[in-house]
Amino acid sequence: MLHHLPHRARTALVRVLAEARRRRACGPIVVGHHNRNHILPLGLPLASLLGMGSGQVRAKFRVPLATVEVVPRIWRESEVLDVVSERLAGVPRCLADFGAWSLHAYVPGHALSEEPPGTPVGEPRMEALADFFAQLAGIPPQALPRPADDWPRGDDSRAFLHRLARFTEQRVHRANRPRFGSLFDSVGIPADLVSRFLRTVPDPVRRPFGLLHTDVHRANIVVTPEPGGGDRLTVLDWELSLYGDVLHDLATHLVRMEYDPAERKLMTELWAEAMRKAGRADLTEGLDPDLGTYLGFEHVQSVFPDVMRAALDLPAEPTPEDLGRSADRVHRALDRARGPLWMPGEPQDRPALVRALRRWHSADRARQSAAHRAERPGKGGAEACRDADRPRGADRSDGIRHGTRTWPPTLRREPRSGPDRERCAELVEPLEGLEPHGC
Repeated sequence: MLHHLPHRARTALVRVLAEARRRRACGPIVVGHHNRNHILPLGLPLASLLGMGSGQVRAKFRVPLATVEVVPRIWRESEVLDVVSERLAGVPRCLADFGAWSLHAYVPGHALSEEPPGTPVGEPRMEALADFFAQLAGIPPQALPRPADDWPRGDDSRAFLHRLARFTEQRVHRANRPRFGSLFDSVGIPADLVSRFLRTVPDPVRRPFGLLHTDVHRANIVVTPEPGGGDRLTVLDWELSLYGDVLHDLATHLVRMEYDPAERKLMTELWAEAMRKAGRADLTEGLDPDLGTYLGFEHVQSVFPDVMRAALDLPAEPTPEDLGRSADRVHRALDRARGPLWMPGEPQDRPALVRALRRWHSADRARQSAAHRAERPGKGGAEACRDADRPRGADRSDGIRHGTRTWPPTLRREPRSGPDRERCAELVEPLEGLEPHGC
């Protein structure tokens, strides 16, 4: 009977049932930088409405968190999954997108990050990852959701790199100076960090654009044992996907996977080989110099979020050990950025960084307390921000056209195509005024 409901009634019923199940959640919860995921059986009749058969089938009830957003977002995750799940085996579907949160198919297994630290990834898994990147490159651009009109496209790799750099400068550095500027200055981040980097690197060669995941690291790779031996890798979390130069995707992967030097070299070779086997040798043009440029950019742009997260992770009353750990994180971020910038000398020593963090933390606590006293008392709690995955407070000074968009509760449908497809803004969650994972 449920399958014969009118579409509008069926959609509304899916939302009511899914919301009720999420609010009664008592299963495992996985929290990352961007989302809180409740892992639960769908139950009946929700599973029947979604065409998932047994009510024991598990799903991810995925709630976005207000958190540190430091890279551009040009699409909603569900839009990307509509395309990718039809073309890449094993990519979990988005079962329903309710705007404020979404429901995703669950992939059994364990995250690669759960294996013992220092465990080599191994050549078979690296080959699988190289094939994954080649498959992404094979998705035709016309199948992807349409980005903003002025988003770089075609093969203009220089425009793509400069768009990323402009985002870092305007939306990550400048936007967060009111709260973190004194910390940036005191730990030695140059005020012209981003422009200095661009002046030190040559323009990348023109290279055809494709779909980029941009966040393929160990926590986003699920390992599922296969019945006949070996294992299958599934890449999760597509909310940071972009359209652009594929070498940027390789660079973010190499940095965030934290390969040792031998595996980093091997992964680069396997990536190039997979591209050539897929008939995309054109994507390997200028590999050596341009990969170095994108690796350098990844280290430079990560300075700001790494420093902010190190500061925000300090508890209300930090101990010397807390401050020391945060100082080590800041030192590592600064040290990695110095190579691409050819900066002389050494980063500040640990005691100097501890003092800078202590001063900032004390001043920030005072500011936050004053702000809370000035606000009208409201309800608190640890519930994730309901609208955290919607654009808000968008700064239009970067020349991006931000469309107006609403998201009614919808079941996943075939992706739209053609000139009437909605234009998507960059979805940006400003850090200013937010605590980690708070509303």
